Amino acid sequence: MRVRLVDVAHARSGDKGDTANVGIIALRPEWYPLLARELTRERVAAHFREVIAGEVQRFELPNLGALNFLLHGALDGGGTLSLKTDAQGKVYSTALLRLVLDVPDDEAQRLGLPAAT
Repeated sequence: MRVRLVDVAHARSGDKGDTANVGIIALRPEWYPLLARELTRERVAAHFREVIAGEVQRFELPNLGALNFLLHGALDGGGTLSLKTDAQGKVYSTALLRLVLDVPDDEAQRLGLPAAT
């Protein structure tokens, strides 16, 4: 089953210098293990491959049901140096929530995941 990340998580983003920060928080505690499995550092880096120049770091916060990603080289030098429209990184959370996950049907049904439309 195809599941939109926006239907199972919410996100916050921010910035520091040339690094955008994106936190992904599971909407239900039972959905966190799925997010931890599916949202790998490599997958997030591939999702942003056209817009970031540096590496992606991932931090797990299981007590919060959340993952935090640092996207290095995402802001073209940062707010005071960049000519990017959003040099503060606010849109990175929205961009990551556009990701679609492919979840085995039996797992999706067991977890009560909403299907992508």
